[in-house]
Amino acid sequence: MRRSEVLAEAVSCLNRALSALGDIWEEIGIPEELRVERTGAVKKHVKNLLDMMVAEEEHLKEQLLKSVAAYRKELDGLCTELQAEPFQTEEGSTILQMMKDLHTHVEVLLKQKKDRKRELKALREQDKNLCDILCVSNFSIDDSAVPSLDELDRYRRHVASLSAEKERRQEEFVSIKRQVILCMAELEHSPDTSFERDVVCEDEEAFCLSTDNIANLQSLLQQLEARRALNEAMCAELRSRITELWERLQVPNEEREAFAGS
Repeated sequence: MRRSEVLAEAVSCLNRALSALGDIWEEIGIPEELRVERTGAVKKHVKNLLDMMVAEEEHLKEQLLKSVAAYRKELDGLCTELQAEPFQTEEGSTILQMMKDLHTHVEVLLKQKKDRKRELKALREQDKNLCDILCVSNFSIDDSAVPSLDELDRYRRHVASLSAEKERRQEEFVSIKRQVILCMAELEHSPDTSFERDVVCEDEEAFCLSTDNIANLQSLLQQLEARRALNEAMCAELRSRITELWERLQVPNEEREAFAGS
């Protein structure tokens, strides 16, 4: 029903009520001056009722406008935190529609804020673990602020890079460690420094994969390989001297082979 039809119906109801009251007063025999007075009282009562209803609706409107302002303030703060574009309500929207749109957008941004903070926490934990293993500095980011999408993207790529570097160093460590253990076995050398014991005995996952440690490990391998090469050279020289002595002493091949096999 259109507004004009509602108003017409209200006026019609009021007129019917006044007409019915007039008939009742006439049947009762109430004098004309009292009828006028009572009609005035009815009009006053209706006016007071309508004024009260208008005041209540005005109060409701004020409360709704306060809610709209509160949502707008919260939304502006979220847009600033999330570095998002300011939200604009549609032109010509009613108060209820504006409130609904603002509330919906606030909920969307609150979820985005929660998701970003959750991802930031997860990335921070991964970053800390990787930095502890690789002995490098943590990614620089403000934990107290909501990260932008660009900051999160750069943080993801940073953590992925650290993870790849960890895998590379881990593979290098395992490869060198195996060669070190093999050299020690061949040289019958027992680990006699804390670093050597860490390399040979410590859990591979617990070893600090710093660049210094990797360099020290490579240096250790080079030292062991140099000792092995020296031992091999000395053995070769001794074998050569023994062969030379056999030749001088004209030792039979049978004795040489027996000596070599013993």
